[in-house]
Amino acid sequence: MTCYFRHINELFAELGVVVTPANKRDIDKVIHKLVGVDYKNCSAAWKTIKKQRDEDASRFMKSLDGVLQKFKE
Repeated sequence: MTCYFRHINELFAELGVVVTPANKRDIDKVIHKLVGVDYKNCSAAWKTIKKQRDEDASRFMKSLDGVLQKFKE
């Protein structure tokens, strides 16, 4: 349920994360866990991502970077 990925592709690029068909689902699960939303609840995940990013973009990016390390090139 990666419906919000198109909105955060620039974040993936900035972090050096490469999203592929093979890892897309795993990245989605990790992000859902990071934002505290049950997996496959795409709209709730996107709302929470936007909220966290808007409240403190730097902290959100650091958190995202930390959980996505294994998906970097």
